[in-house]
Amino acid sequence: MARKMRGKESRGRQLKAAAMFSPSILLLALFFIGPMFMTVMFSMTNLTLTGSQAASTHFIGFSNFTQIFKDPKIGKILFNTIVFLFFSGIIGQQCLGFIIAYLMKKKNRFIRSFVGFTVIAGWITPEIVCAFMFSAFFHESGTANHLLGALGLKPVVWLFSFPMVSVVIANIWKGSAYSMMMFQASLDSISDDVVEAAKIDGAGKWAILTRITLPMIKNTMATTFVIVTLSTLGAFGLIFGMTGGGPGVSSTTLSIYMYQKAFSAYQIGYGMAIALLILVIGVIFSLAYTKLIRANN
Repeated sequence: MARKMRGKESRGRQLKAAAMFSPSILLLALFFIGPMFMTVMFSMTNLTLTGSQAASTHFIGFSNFTQIFKDPKIGKILFNTIVFLFFSGIIGQQCLGFIIAYLMKKKNRFIRSFVGFTVIAGWITPEIVCAFMFSAFFHESGTANHLLGALGLKPVVWLFSFPMVSVVIANIWKGSAYSMMMFQASLDSISDDVVEAAKIDGAGKWAILTRITLPMIKNTMATTFVIVTLSTLGAFGLIFGMTGGGPGVSSTTLSIYMYQKAFSAYQIGYGMAIALLILVIGVIFSLAYTKLIRANN
């Protein structure tokens, strides 16, 4: 009898737990699993918004994916995507965010608040506003060329001659705040006693940084790397607002190319195939970070 009562209580707790989790599961299915399933489904069709195929959509299997890798532009676009991801996300945002957080660790509350507000202001600025700001900054008569002139150098047509450099710098400025906040919270959790003990043992600043600080925040680093990688892969508004992916395809990334194919050329199926390629690249990087962190545990 007691066993039956315990069984009923256990089932009751399970039902209550399921009821509590059901709204989040429903939202996950509605806004993530559902759209992902539709993306996979549409990527294997010839769906378009205009022409005869718009009225008669057919299943074509992996033809869109085959077409992607036969596209003469895809090599340059993949290279642009990796360059943008590596220099603006993995290197730029992570390194700048960590440096700011590390320098602010021992500063007083006023300095931390001022620097934090200044950096976060860039993060919360809408992408299109940020795009206009940096378009003006890199304009022929903008601030960047005024600085070059002050150094005795000739002006540069940044958005034409160095479009990828321009969007990388803009994305670093905009996205570093997230990394800074994550690293700042993690660094503040490190006990001062550990650092003081290392100093007593004769460890210098570099040894403390590489042998104590970084190993103790490696889980935060992994999480930040994954989130920054995924957000950088999906970056669209900043690049589109500054260069539109041009000139030519010199600053076109996969997210820009997906938009061009899906909503400018109206090739929805082909655009969804490119979206899946972006997802696969993000998953590969995420798994690589996770495996690297586990290997170092």
